[in-house]
Amino acid sequence: MRSLQVVSVEAELREEFSRWERRETAILKVLPYPLLAVSVVLPLLQPLWNAEVQLPAVLGLSALLTAWVVWFHTFHPESHRNAPLMGLYYTGLVVLTAFLVLLTPWFGFFAFIGYVHAFQYLKGRWRYVGVAVTSAVSAVSYVGGADGITADQWWKWPAVSVLTTVMATVAFHADVMSDRRNHRQKRALVELHKTNAELENALAENAGLHAQLLAQAREAGVLAERQRMAREIHDTLAQGLAGILTQLQAAEQATDEPAVSRRHVANAMDLARDSLTEARRTVHAVGPSALAQARLPDAIGDVAERWSKLNRVEAVLTTTGDARPMHTDVEVTLLRTAQEALTNVAKHAGANRVSLTLSYMEDLVTLDVLDDGVGFRPGAERAGGSEDGGFGLAGMRQRVQLLAGRLDVESEPGGGTAITVTVPAIPAGSES
Repeated sequence: MRSLQVVSVEAELREEFSRWERRETAILKVLPYPLLAVSVVLPLLQPLWNAEVQLPAVLGLSALLTAWVVWFHTFHPESHRNAPLMGLYYTGLVVLTAFLVLLTPWFGFFAFIGYVHAFQYLKGRWRYVGVAVTSAVSAVSYVGGADGITADQWWKWPAVSVLTTVMATVAFHADVMSDRRNHRQKRALVELHKTNAELENALAENAGLHAQLLAQAREAGVLAERQRMAREIHDTLAQGLAGILTQLQAAEQATDEPAVSRRHVANAMDLARDSLTEARRTVHAVGPSALAQARLPDAIGDVAERWSKLNRVEAVLTTTGDARPMHTDVEVTLLRTAQEALTNVAKHAGANRVSLTLSYMEDLVTLDVLDDGVGFRPGAERAGGSEDGGFGLAGMRQRVQLLAGRLDVESEPGGGTAITVTVPAIPAGSES
């Protein structure tokens, strides 16, 4: 909208300047000829009231003056920028006008054109010289022509010349200042046009950048949603299906022991129900059901207890510090990390005991998961990828990094594994 307003103002200013310049150019182009016509016609009428006039000289000089003006002023506008040539033109104009004024004071009307052409064709101080000379010529007509300059009245002509020069110089200076203001306005208009063009280019560039940013934002949103779904599927469906498969395999192997087989089948059914619930909550981007029903320490404790029963491995949770509600993203990240860490222990560690420590500090919350299993080399695991397709430690690390937290893994073959997750203690109800 602002750009359109600038364009509208600029167009109005340019149109106004254009109209004014066309009108001024047209007037100045033809102005000498009506003044010359009046100056010629009036002497021709002098015989009607018995006034003497030297018509042959007046007509001859008038014809020469007309040709002089037509040639330089009208026929050859390309020479108007040639300062020496136009100085010659102005000198001839003033000389011919002076002779005609001496012959008949009526040419004082035409003498006015000397002011106009001094402004148009002379430069700098020569303009004011032209004004002074024109004033002196015009003063002859003001005192009644050459006949008015007598021995006892000679002072009138210089007095009128000085007075006319002063008045004309003041008016001429005002015109010069006005012309300079006009030139400044034109330059300002040019700058306005340039600025407006730059503004339009900037707006076009910004529109392109805005469209690019929107496209990138959409792509980032799609990627983030894909990553979220991948993490949630891995943390819910994949783990649930793996657990169900493990329990069914155990039930199959315990066919000789009906009670044990039924227990494994019951565990598989419970895992299936939980996985179905979590899958529905994932589709609707709702937090884990464990957090919907309990605080984070209780939710992690429940996860550890159920995992312990399914895998027949002792898992103990210890909570330290002021256990307080955290932002949903913080609690989901810690819960999912605990689930993934326990799943990895069940898959790979062969551990007899797992200890989990949830620590609440002033600015941080940490979760430590320590097992006494076979351990591994973290560098080799990262280089070779994980058995589960890369959503193990990599998935945990990605979750933690989204909260500007960190995940540390310490392990060595035969020495167990320690996973530490540290995230900001963002209180519940805050914007993450």
